[in-house]
Amino acid sequence: MPKMKTKSAAKKRFKLTASGKVKGNVANKRHCLSAKPQDMKRQARGTFILFKADGEKVKQYYLPNGAK
Repeated sequence: MPKMKTKSAAKKRFKLTASGKVKGNVANKRHCLSAKPQDMKRQARGTFILFKADGEKVKQYYLPNGAK
């Protein structure tokens, strides 16, 4: 069976931390920002760690070789 390729879209959206957790970007910060509360925009600035179950699925199906 051939090796699994890393999905190109996942490479751009997710990164792996040194401990193996999956880090992603926060949603709801692209458009219609004038209608959103300042607190929501402030919390959406950085990144966040995916829940364990979601992170394991991302690593298994989308980033089998790790995101470099």
